[in-house]
Amino acid sequence: MKEASAAISVKDSVSAARIRRRAALELAFAYPLILAVIWSPRPWQRFLWIFAVGTVAAMMMLSWDGRQSIGLRSKNFWRSLWVPIAALAFAATAILLAAHWHSLRLPYPLPIGTQNIAQSDSLFGHAEWLIKTFWAYAVWTFVQQIVLQGFFLLRMLQILPSPKTAALATASLFAMAHIPNPVLATATLVWGFLACVIFLQYRNLYSLAIAHAICGITLAITVPPPVIRNMRVGLGYINYGHRRASVMSFQPQRPNRVN
Repeated sequence: MKEASAAISVKDSVSAARIRRRAALELAFAYPLILAVIWSPRPWQRFLWIFAVGTVAAMMMLSWDGRQSIGLRSKNFWRSLWVPIAALAFAATAILLAAHWHSLRLPYPLPIGTQNIAQSDSLFGHAEWLIKTFWAYAVWTFVQQIVLQGFFLLRMLQILPSPKTAALATASLFAMAHIPNPVLATATLVWGFLACVIFLQYRNLYSLAIAHAICGITLAITVPPPVIRNMRVGLGYINYGHRRASVMSFQPQRPNRVN
């Protein structure tokens, strides 16, 4: 009996070591590939982006434990709804402060015949315009949360000794991918850690994606353009030409926007 138990223990140890080794190898390959996308010039960036997306997707499918394992489920959504509500409170505060400091700006172009939000003739039309401007960014934040929690965090949990250590390591990688943008690097370090901790508690990705979209859009319209440079990171941040806020485009470019 003791020999059988020892054999099972050894087998479990070997299996756990194999899982940790695989997770480490996947992280060691995927993360530099993502950085290569961020720091590569066009047209190489586009090809690397396609390769990176395919690689990460293949790694996730090979270790697929079902959509619930990465938080794509309805369970705990209502319990975690306080997260996007908190994001809305942050957005309202940031917008009020930006309006007071005259740094609040809106995407280009404004509705026809409109100079600013106060002159808009139709509240519904203005809301529709905001949705059309930012819907792609909202989708992109959802993809980022899938990669952040469904790929990086789950593998960090297999390698590191504690969930909080795994959350901090995941957030650090997320923040480093936003260098040299000082606003996004700082914001993603904080958000990355909080999002990982919240995910470990509720295992629901939808509420996190909604909050991410709210916070990202808020930063885009409240932080001065010379600082945030249209949400660029990596080589895109360095090469971004300063333009007037009135002609700034906020359409997301996926390889250069990983916030």
